[in-house]
Amino acid sequence: MTRLLTATRLLLALSLYALAAMVWAQGSATEAEAENLALRAESLKQQSLQLNRDLLILEEELLFPANSQIALYLSLDVGHYFALDSVKVKVDDDFISSELYTDKQLTTLRRGGIQKLYLGNLRQGEHEISAFFTGTGPNGQSYKRAASLTVEKTTAPLVLELKIVDSGQKLQPVFDIKQWEL
Repeated sequence: MTRLLTATRLLLALSLYALAAMVWAQGSATEAEAENLALRAESLKQQSLQLNRDLLILEEELLFPANSQIALYLSLDVGHYFALDSVKVKVDDDFISSELYTDKQLTTLRRGGIQKLYLGNLRQGEHEISAFFTGTGPNGQSYKRAASLTVEKTTAPLVLELKIVDSGQKLQPVFDIKQWEL
């Protein structure tokens, strides 16, 4: 697949180069011919972009088929009781994702953003998903918490959201893993 992508991109680049060489070689071409060549070059460029987009979609479908796909996202609610520093995610006994957060990323998450933490493959069957959150909790103290969920992977894609939500009743953050229904 990678060879096909590389070969296709090389062919497109060579086509654009050949067209540019034709335009340069026809320096004495009339204005109408030059405009025609420019239109052909623009058309070729648009076709190249469309083909590149189609190849990227095909590559993702081949690398992450729906029957084995798992996607993990992170969302953060308000964040009064917890300032996130890092997240680590483990499936069964293997760490699959680790992320350190900057102030800019946290601001985006607090405004309602959702971050894709992981996209990969997972065999069918039962799996334990564990997420480990590190940050600063109430009163500025170091805070480490974990959340876990046991899921049954079927032929459908598995989409999980790691949620950090403030609990006004407990005056603490609540960490949860939610499975999206597709």
